Amino acid sequence: MTPTTAHPDIVATRDVSTLISADRVELHGQKVGPITHLSEERARLAALTWQNFDVKRVGATIGAEIHGVDLTKDLPQPVIDEIRQALLAYKVIFFRDQPMTSTQHVSFARRFGELEIHPFIPSNTGQPELVRFEKSFDVKGFENMWHFDVTWRAVPSMGAVLHAVKVPDSGGDTLFADMYAAYEGLSPATRDYIDPLDTEHDFVKSFGRGVLPEQMPAMREKYPLVVHPLVARHPETGRKHLYANPVFTNRVLGVSEDESERLLTELWRESSNVEYQCRFKWENDSVAFWDNRACQHYASSDYWPEIRIMERASIVGSRPTR
Repeated sequence: MTPTTAHPDIVATRDVSTLISADRVELHGQKVGPITHLSEERARLAALTWQNFDVKRVGATIGAEIHGVDLTKDLPQPVIDEIRQALLAYKVIFFRDQPMTSTQHVSFARRFGELEIHPFIPSNTGQPELVRFEKSFDVKGFENMWHFDVTWRAVPSMGAVLHAVKVPDSGGDTLFADMYAAYEGLSPATRDYIDPLDTEHDFVKSFGRGVLPEQMPAMREKYPLVVHPLVARHPETGRKHLYANPVFTNRVLGVSEDESERLLTELWRESSNVEYQCRFKWENDSVAFWDNRACQHYASSDYWPEIRIMERASIVGSRPTR
């Protein structure tokens, strides 16, 4: 075996599509065998205990169902504080059988911070901070791509609370991917390379298609191109995570166009590893609350001609930093 030039910590076999290091094997860029770097986080999560609710973990390092909490009630602050700690630990938390009204939904989400008003998605709920998604063949979206929400904002969402109003009998699941794990799964050489890089984010590829040409200059002035770190540091946990997505990220700054495309493709492939994911099957009145900094999500669009109706309240975050 001889060392490769691209990654000095990895060696190649005679088959150049295979890369082997001390803790992993890759075939055509896809990890095979046990994903060993997940074990420490699995153990940490397994050791957690909670005073105000019960928890059933969903994925290896991401996702947990919370049982014993009624989100339609005005919860005591210690319960809210512990829900926040569970959110930080599991990256996304789920609740079943929560028949929230729009007012109750907004009231619960507001316990975690100021709420956003989305400039491109009308509310239609009677609550300006609550947007409704009724997705069908005629109402298309970009949900079935991996993404963080609203990274085209200078200050993107901290998180979002999504309530299932009406879901199809099958299909329409939402998947979530752990972006700490995606970053930590990269080789040391790659992490060192990407740590200082920045990316450009934009609303035009997605929401721009719904803006009339005569309105575009005003919207561009209001929401100019923004720059975020390619690797951000979570403001509450202090952990590094990948922070780029194919819906809103245009390019990596400071490198050639070809290198930007190559690098983003590599990172998005790493981010989509199944081992980093959990999958949530919706029922009517289920709720998902995700940390929009620590994880990406993907809503499966496999239920046409049925309709899926969801309502979301998003919580204002802080500007991403490294």
